Amino acid sequence: MMRKLFLIVVLACTTQFVFSQDYTVTGKIQDKVTKEFLEAATIYAQTVKDSTLVSYTISEKKGDFELELQTPEKILNLFISYNGYKPITKKLSLTKSTIDLGTIEMEEQAEQLKGVDLVAEKIPIRVKKDTLEFNADSFSAKPDANLEDALKKLPGFEVDPDGTVKYNGKAISQILVNGKPFFGDDPKIATKNLPKDIIDKIQVTSTKTETEKFTGKEAESDDKTVNITIKKEKNKGYFGRATVGYGTDDKYQVNAIANYFRDKERFSFLAGKNNINNAGFSFDEVYDMIGNRRGGVSFGNNGFSIGDVSFGFGQGITTSTNAGANYTNEYKNKSEISADYFYGSSNSVNETKTSRENLLPDNRYYSNSSSKFTGGSDSHRASATYRFNIDSTFRVSIQPKYSYTKSDSKNISSEETTNLDGSLINKSDVQNNSFGDRNNFSNNLELIKKFGTDGQFVRVNFGNTNVKDEADSRYTSTVVQESGETTNINQNTDTHNKSDSYNVNVMYRRPIVKNLFVDGRYSYNTSKQQNTKNVYDFNDGSNAYDEFNTDLSSDFKFTSRESRPQLRASYEGEKYSFHLGMTYKTTELDNEDYLQNRDFSKKFNNGLVDANMRIKFSQSARLYLDYSADTNVPGLNQLQPIRDISDPLHTYVGNPDLNPEMRHDFRINYNDYDWKNRSGYFLYASASFVNDRIVNNTITDPDTFVRNTTYTNIDGNYNMYGGMNYSKQIKKDSTYTFRFRGNLGANYSHNVSLNNGEQFESRVVGITPGINLEYNYRELIDIDPGYRININRTKFSSDREDVNYINHNVQLRLTTYWPEFLVWGNDITYTYNGNVGANFDKSSVFWNMSLGVKMFKEQGTLKLTAYDLLNQNINTRRITNENYIQDTQSTVLQRYFMLSFTFKFNKFGGKMPNRRGGMRVMHF
Repeated sequence: MMRKLFLIVVLACTTQFVFSQDYTVTGKIQDKVTKEFLEAATIYAQTVKDSTLVSYTISEKKGDFELELQTPEKILNLFISYNGYKPITKKLSLTKSTIDLGTIEMEEQAEQLKGVDLVAEKIPIRVKKDTLEFNADSFSAKPDANLEDALKKLPGFEVDPDGTVKYNGKAISQILVNGKPFFGDDPKIATKNLPKDIIDKIQVTSTKTETEKFTGKEAESDDKTVNITIKKEKNKGYFGRATVGYGTDDKYQVNAIANYFRDKERFSFLAGKNNINNAGFSFDEVYDMIGNRRGGVSFGNNGFSIGDVSFGFGQGITTSTNAGANYTNEYKNKSEISADYFYGSSNSVNETKTSRENLLPDNRYYSNSSSKFTGGSDSHRASATYRFNIDSTFRVSIQPKYSYTKSDSKNISSEETTNLDGSLINKSDVQNNSFGDRNNFSNNLELIKKFGTDGQFVRVNFGNTNVKDEADSRYTSTVVQESGETTNINQNTDTHNKSDSYNVNVMYRRPIVKNLFVDGRYSYNTSKQQNTKNVYDFNDGSNAYDEFNTDLSSDFKFTSRESRPQLRASYEGEKYSFHLGMTYKTTELDNEDYLQNRDFSKKFNNGLVDANMRIKFSQSARLYLDYSADTNVPGLNQLQPIRDISDPLHTYVGNPDLNPEMRHDFRINYNDYDWKNRSGYFLYASASFVNDRIVNNTITDPDTFVRNTTYTNIDGNYNMYGGMNYSKQIKKDSTYTFRFRGNLGANYSHNVSLNNGEQFESRVVGITPGINLEYNYRELIDIDPGYRININRTKFSSDREDVNYINHNVQLRLTTYWPEFLVWGNDITYTYNGNVGANFDKSSVFWNMSLGVKMFKEQGTLKLTAYDLLNQNINTRRITNENYIQDTQSTVLQRYFMLSFTFKFNKFGGKMPNRRGGMRVMHF
């Protein structure tokens, strides 16, 4: 089969090369009356016969454009479009390789009269102020394509193997459907499940808060949002899919998602159950059923979440059940409602082995441990958002949210500590069983009032969060010292924790002159935490937990109050904008201890400055600079002068004299996209400096290696990182698309810490270059190779040996769609981790494969999936810092085979559009 496919590709490419010719069309676009040049006009060409898009471009700052064509056609339809102007259509005769159209003048669009026919072209791309809009039908994709497939075809977009969507190198922060969240905050649910053929427009715009949307205020964030608009004729109906699969080692997955649209109203439902660490409904048709696709060395955890409902406790293997529904509607009075409910249940298993070398100024010792964790949880979450307009200038928003989680877990671990010559110093065995209930309610009330049309408004926010935690745990441990002394602990602990926080935020904006504003802001936050922790030791005489342990128990009330008045000046022009703010932050902490009698009060005052600037060089090129400063107050456990002796080998005590950390952050971003060459780049750099950083100050006994830790402030910590992303697309008609993506990242950090009272410094330098290629031929074959290398150098101020290592990661994704009823996918990752110790595997090949057969008019897919085909998936990692070197290996999902069946269904009202695009006539 592969040989036949190769011959077809070669023959088709040869035929295209022989009969197609290259042409270049140039010109300049300007306003007919003012003679001003028009930047970001769309120029595109279509075939006369079937209106297939041949090529397009965007005019530059001075109105110049250059349209490159490769086509066997001799006559094309040429279109020129600019927002607010009458479109221009003309026949283009390709009689010579270079065609100069000279200066083309455009007239402003007059208002359409009733009864006048308007011809609406399928403009492939349009620039509307700060919004870039793509016409989905202008970009071809395979027949059963979803939103993710469509985004891959658009210039400037990238989709990483994990599903992360990027535009010009920067990750998209949210994806909306008709201006509303699709299903919670996970963009992958939309990208993996929305069919391309229902999508009308794909819009890219700056991410705005609800206040910025309602008042017209410029977006302060440099993040991007993608909004998907649904075709009118497809905005009434339903679509969805359901999958069932079963495999070796009793692996299984069942999931379904369904969506109902009716104009502004939308209802979505999802449900699933599996034991392969998979969210189920957020993976694509080819590589579905393969759980967490990160093969080789895993540096993250395998848990996942939907909104606020989490599945799994971290790494390991999770069996999960989930169900949820979302309802969204917008009414005639412009009020909006969105409500959702999620249920999640999970059970996780994880076994971990850890080897750790502990470093002291004049000594070192070793710790080897193993643990087994099992845990389960049941979670419910319900939330709603209701926005309604009192009138066109006054909006009220209410956002309540409630969640309940019940969990239980069991952790059994053992550890041995040895000195340099391998002699045993101590060993311990620990078992901890815990049960917990958590109730969390929050609400936010927002009032926005606009005054006039010059940007003046006032906004008031009231918020509350009320949390109640109940926990019960049983802890047993046995510690044996070198001398033979044995310490046994058998305790039962019940904890009651209640936390109530309230906040109010007020903002008033007043214009001074055109585009110049003064913002007055004030925020006040107060929180009260009431904690009761009762620890009871086991009494052998009564055979019950009835001996109250005063030293480990607690009963306190902790209150925090924060006040932030701010004055800010903002200039928001067409090409330039800046913000400069000054804040005076006051933080008060009070602790009333009813058991240990360790009351304390703290008050911190800090003046803070923040500033940012945005420069718009053109419609595609922007520079963003930002500076911010803030403080991080110590946590209660870091301040309380109460010794925690629950672990005999490592005790902790707080330091009430701690100062808050002061953090200074600098950022700079620059991005640009060249529409002529279909190439773009994103440059970024950041630096963070922390004064009075709160660090552990641990003193280790030189004989027993028992550790005692307190906290202190230290200066000199900072880190910097930067890099660039570059992408280029080459597209030849509908024959093939080639993309190149290159990236280079670099980081430098200076870390200061304490060990046995002595100050240690480390300097870390990391460089990570990478390259990714994507090749698609006529929607028959996708070839996506990639390579990334990480070079790391760590130098220590002490006599410690420097740490140098190199990691390699090679990926290849090969997908074929020929013959048309067969889909074959291969996802191969080779990983080499030069950072782990000699006792752990350094390299692995992680290969996932799927073979799918389409049936029932492509509504059904029968698929065989092989996960970790070579059975080499591993989960090892190394952590290196000034005080220790630690290697860890944990449970990971390994090879299985699964047979699954997926059925897709849809029904839409209205007349189906012409799938080939082109023009249509609309009557007014």
